[in-house]
Amino acid sequence: MAAAGGGSGGSCFVLGASGETGRVLLRELLARRVFARVTLIGRRRLSLGEEAEAAVEQAVVDFERLGEHAAAFQGHDVGFCCLGTTRAKAGADGFVRVDRDYVAQAAELARAGGCKHFVLQSSRGANAQSRFLYLRVKGEVENLVQAVGFDRCTILRPAVLLCKRQESRPTEWIAQQFLGVVARVFPTAYSVPVETVARAMVACVLQPGEGKVKVLENGAIHELGKAVPQQGT
Repeated sequence: MAAAGGGSGGSCFVLGASGETGRVLLRELLARRVFARVTLIGRRRLSLGEEAEAAVEQAVVDFERLGEHAAAFQGHDVGFCCLGTTRAKAGADGFVRVDRDYVAQAAELARAGGCKHFVLQSSRGANAQSRFLYLRVKGEVENLVQAVGFDRCTILRPAVLLCKRQESRPTEWIAQQFLGVVARVFPTAYSVPVETVARAMVACVLQPGEGKVKVLENGAIHELGKAVPQQGT
């Protein structure tokens, strides 16, 4: 399977592989053998199982001193970014640092290292002018990543992610239960399964480029996620 701008024989890195989307994305990449080389860049090594660990490289970095880890970003055709935290977990300053500053610096290092296509998981409603911190930060980081100047930049704006989180987020769990019911009637309106987001991220690198920057809203993510059949179907 050949990826536009990357593909089997090419290479990619994944930021945020320990998160919900990142874990599923890694599974998709390995199952479909989209790239010959997959590198996980994170603050710690992940326990992936014997088969997965043999198929990937892992680069451990200190995000507070990311500039010292430029080598980790060298030689990749495509970069996938699922990096993020929450205000509840990291505080307002920590959230801004992770979701905006770390991501923007990683994008700059990736571009300097030869990355041609950067795929960013953002959020529905992202807007640099928003009065809501979460949406404002997501909008700001979108602008910063676009300004880096990749040959291609794809931004995905999913609505509420439907998934089984490893960490407990009670409020989000309640929202997921409600939206899981709503999704049966309005499947693309307010939510999206994390598996669909991951498949859309894979699909966007398999398709020919359509302009320098492409933004995929929730409905488009659903459609693109269908373009890559589920494993085992």
